[in-house]
Amino acid sequence: MTTEGKVFDGRRMLPSVDKVLRHSDMLIERWGRKRVTECLRTELIKIRALPIYDCRKKVTPDEIIKIVENSLLKSDTSSFRRIINLSGIVLHTNLGRALLPKKAVEAVVGVATCPTNLEYDLSLGERGERDHHVEPLICELTGVEAATVVNNNAAALLLVLNTLADQSEVPVSRGELVEIGGSFRIPDIMMRSGCKLVEIGTTNRTHLHDYECSINHRTALLMKVHTCNFRVEGFTATVEESKLSVLAKQNGIPFVVDLGSGNLIDMDKLGLPVEPIVSKAITDGADIITFSGDKLLGGPQCGIIAGRRDLIDHIRKNPLKRALRPDKMIYAALAEVLKLYRNPRELEKELPTLRSLKRSVLEIEAQAKRLVPQLSAVLPDDYSVGADTCNSQIGSGALPVENIPSYGLVVSAVNDTRLRQLLGAFRQLPFPVVGRLNKGKLILDLRCLDLEFQFSNQLSELAALIK
Repeated sequence: MTTEGKVFDGRRMLPSVDKVLRHSDMLIERWGRKRVTECLRTELIKIRALPIYDCRKKVTPDEIIKIVENSLLKSDTSSFRRIINLSGIVLHTNLGRALLPKKAVEAVVGVATCPTNLEYDLSLGERGERDHHVEPLICELTGVEAATVVNNNAAALLLVLNTLADQSEVPVSRGELVEIGGSFRIPDIMMRSGCKLVEIGTTNRTHLHDYECSINHRTALLMKVHTCNFRVEGFTATVEESKLSVLAKQNGIPFVVDLGSGNLIDMDKLGLPVEPIVSKAITDGADIITFSGDKLLGGPQCGIIAGRRDLIDHIRKNPLKRALRPDKMIYAALAEVLKLYRNPRELEKELPTLRSLKRSVLEIEAQAKRLVPQLSAVLPDDYSVGADTCNSQIGSGALPVENIPSYGLVVSAVNDTRLRQLLGAFRQLPFPVVGRLNKGKLILDLRCLDLEFQFSNQLSELAALIK
């Protein structure tokens, strides 16, 4: 307070930008004059916007410099955070889908840190083809003649249709016109590819004669899209791939199958819900198949196009292929993941996706019971914590109505608001935790909890975060 009884306003005494800059040599040396000046002006504006009662002392240049330094340090921190996924969705699209095995990570580091023969034939000393790093493996594991890789499965479908069906018609069952993540729809992808969608059948029933009646001189190919992110049940009918293959051959046009999830093994033998196998689509007569590398395959984000050599060679020549190709790190990781499939016994141990899916309920239950007292000890009295059964899902569109039995921490509270506060507090931890609210309870499904120590070690910080 001044002698007149007025509140002192420190905002009136703020130093000028130039004055602070004269004392900011270390900041300027690290971040450059332009960036430091912009940050300084931003922070001064924030101080001037504060209420008068928050500015009752003089702010020195050194104090402002410290504020600017903290702001610059924060802005240089990576926006990526390591998440503890307790959502119950193993392949969570928003959390990055499949985790890479150790060998794939090592391969990525190797090609990222030195020159490599990405597109260089060492035997001939001339330009090579980047697909050659993975094509033999894809052919070996799926039984196809040739294969190429793009940056995701939507791109794979776009490239196939643009190459084989530009300005031509493609019949598709109405029940297969799916919408995938991020509001991308099959009809939109088809339109952008340059082909014309011909809707046939109905949402729940499509027959072979529907395809037969749709074929004319403008038809470029037949296509089947697996509805991996939903299922229509009850009075339904679909056409088997083997029958569509015969029909396509009778009319001299290719048969394309968009498999989506990219499953290479018999899930039933692992005690998991059955998902279509890539190789079966080939034996059923598909000329081209497309599937993801980062779903059930358990690799990096990419889209794989595999099938007849003449069609793959034609697809490779499309100028869009260059625009959609992955980089060296994707190829390196994908190659190592595919190699794991040569040894099914080791696959379950080495591939994180399968390891999480195959984890026993008894093991998860024991983990939950270890963590119940630890979480209970740090929460206020209006929360209660228990351990109970729950259900996990594969995620990323794979088997959307199939559940995998699991176990988790179940938190109850006096009201929904308190549960949401706790859920938000979990997301603010050093290792943010993502769970789910279900029927008035917070469920922390432990199927994917590899970082048990990190999870339990940070629980003590929850109390301060719950307001």
